[in-house]
Amino acid sequence: MKLLMIYADHFNYQTALKTLPDIPDVSKNETIENAVLGFIHVEEKDCQNQSKVITKLIKNLKWLAGKNNTNKIVLHSFSHLSDSKADPEIVVDIFNQSEQRLKESGYEVSQTPFGYFLDLDLQAPGSPLARVFKDI
Repeated sequence: MKLLMIYADHFNYQTALKTLPDIPDVSKNETIENAVLGFIHVEEKDCQNQSKVITKLIKNLKWLAGKNNTNKIVLHSFSHLSDSKADPEIVVDIFNQSEQRLKESGYEVSQTPFGYFLDLDLQAPGSPLARVFKDI
């Protein structure tokens, strides 16, 4: 798994282009303030040990949220960080399990619509812990 985390003072997205034919049609426009954005690329190798991958993902997201004094986390599928890609069903399952576990830990969690390109607008401060990349 590849994980690009960005702390954003402001994040807005709007669905733009559906990329997977078998997913429901969604039209969504959402704004979230003071959140850690997890741009997550689930790789084929992550399918073999989902529990371990989810635990590491959650640990990293919580760590950056703590460093930026927020309890808001956004999970965003970003399959542009590697050539290896997991099946969409696995990605959705990993995201849903991660969201549930984070919520059980007291975090406000949301997911951007899966299977869509989005129009993005974000403002991130120029601080050392506003952008972190992890190869999980």
